[in-house]
Amino acid sequence: MEKLSIIIPAYNEEKSLGAVLRKVMAARVPGVVKEIIAVNDGSSDGTGDILNAWKKKGVKVVHHPENRGKGAAVRTGIGKATGSLIIIQDADMEYDPREYPEVLAPLLEKKAKVVYGSRIEAIQRNLKDMYLLHYIGNVVLSLATSILYGRRITDMETGYKAFRKEVVRGMMLHSRGFDIEPEITAKILKRGYRILEVPINFRGRTFDEGKKITWRDGIIALWTLVKCRFVD
Repeated sequence: MEKLSIIIPAYNEEKSLGAVLRKVMAARVPGVVKEIIAVNDGSSDGTGDILNAWKKKGVKVVHHPENRGKGAAVRTGIGKATGSLIIIQDADMEYDPREYPEVLAPLLEKKAKVVYGSRIEAIQRNLKDMYLLHYIGNVVLSLATSILYGRRITDMETGYKAFRKEVVRGMMLHSRGFDIEPEITAKILKRGYRILEVPINFRGRTFDEGKKITWRDGIIALWTLVKCRFVD
């Protein structure tokens, strides 16, 4: 029986957090026991109170005293993880925990040590699930990753990143914001690991619903890819 550490970074997600936690708790993966680690990244709404209530149900909760960014929350979660497997789960309902079996299967079957859930097929079927600018940005960033690191990636920015803990053991991660996505991808590839992608579904949300990533984050992501390739 392997342990899966599910890392949930959350910042001002009171509207969706409860539903996400219920789905995560209900998700079943044969041969796996779950460890749920939720990191409240200095939220100013009711996120912290919601998480405290879930402690009674076995959720491990960490509170940042101030907002440090998604990257900082993910790093905190990785540091607290005790499982041999790790998956990152956003708290915004864009990703469905019912897809854990498909995402984790290659890890459990020893076919890969890193698996990304690729949203590309789902988005191409229904482009309204992602802002056009975000879609184009993701295509550009994924292409840049493929060129810089010599490995084809279709969805570098996916929130569903799963890997064996040994992959990131001792990895120096510095990103505080959304640049955690390119940083962790770049450093995984530089360590020589192959990233296996499996198709997943995706329900994008709007800025009115709480989406936070902007075009500035895309510029930072591209710089992070270049920096990690030639400097870091």
